[in-house]
Amino acid sequence: MEYSNILSKYAAAATVEQVAEQVAAARAAQAKNENVEVYKFCLSAVDLTTLTCNDSVESVTDFAKRTVTFGEKYPDIPNVASICVYPAFVETVGVAVDGTPMRITSVGGGFPASQTFLEVKMLEVAMAVENGADEVDIVLNVGKMLTGAYDEAANEVEMIRSEMDEDVVLKVILETGALKTPELIRRASLISMAAGADFIKTSTGKIDVAATPEAAVVMCQAIKDYYEATGRKVGFKAAGGVKSPQDAALYYTIVEQILGQEWLTTDLFRIGASSAANNLLSAIVGQTVSHF
Repeated sequence: MEYSNILSKYAAAATVEQVAEQVAAARAAQAKNENVEVYKFCLSAVDLTTLTCNDSVESVTDFAKRTVTFGEKYPDIPNVASICVYPAFVETVGVAVDGTPMRITSVGGGFPASQTFLEVKMLEVAMAVENGADEVDIVLNVGKMLTGAYDEAANEVEMIRSEMDEDVVLKVILETGALKTPELIRRASLISMAAGADFIKTSTGKIDVAATPEAAVVMCQAIKDYYEATGRKVGFKAAGGVKSPQDAALYYTIVEQILGQEWLTTDLFRIGASSAANNLLSAIVGQTVSHF
C-alpha cells in the first residue's frame, strides 16, 4: 500500500514553538492531576517492564509472581496493566500468571533497533503470540523514516500486523528521540496508525533521548486528527524515562488536554516503566515502598 499518499490528507505538524506552548500549558495544568486518584490510574496503566541482558527464567518468574501478588497486599489499589518482557520469556510469564487476569506484553520485531529481516520480525512476533502474548510492542523502522522510505516502513508494520490475531494489541514504537522533528514524528504517527497500530509509543528507552512531553503532544494531536478522519481510536503510550509520579501526571495531562477524558482508560493510555511503578505506589500509600 502507498502510505505516503495518506500523509497528504493531513495538515502539517505544529511548529516547534506551537508544541512548546502546548507543553507549557500542560505543565501549568498538571498540578491538579498530582493526586492519589490520578496516581492510581497511572499505576493501572503501567506496562511493568524488564528488558535487560540479565533477564533469566528465574528472574522473570520472580518478577511476574511479585506482580500478580500485588492485589493480595494492596487490595484497594489497581494492579498494573501488563508485564512486558522479551519474546523468549512470554511463556515464562504465562506460567507465573496462569489463572490471573494479568496481560502479557512482548517486545518483538527486532526490538530495539528493528534492524533485521522482515521475515525474522514477522516470525518473532508470530512466535510471541503463539506463546501467549496478549500485546506486542514493535519498533518502526527508523532508518527508513529518516530517509523518506515511508511506504516501506509502514508496509513492515502492516505485514507484522498480519501475523497477529485481531484481539492482540499492536503497539508501534516511533523512537521519537531519533526522529527529532515534529513533522517526522507526526508522519511516523500517522502511517503507523494507518498500517494497523492499536497504540503508538514514544520510545524503546534504549537510546539517549526517550519520551519527551514535546513528542507526546505531537503524537496525541496526530491521534486526534486520525480519529476525526477515520473514526478509529488509537492509544498513546509514553515509555523511556518516565520515572516519577510527576512525570506520569504530565503525560496524563497532555492526553487529557488534547484527546480528552475518553482516552484516559487503560485501553487507550499506557506507561512503559519499571521504577515508575514503585514510585507511583509510594506516592499513593504515602511512604517509600518497593513491591515491584
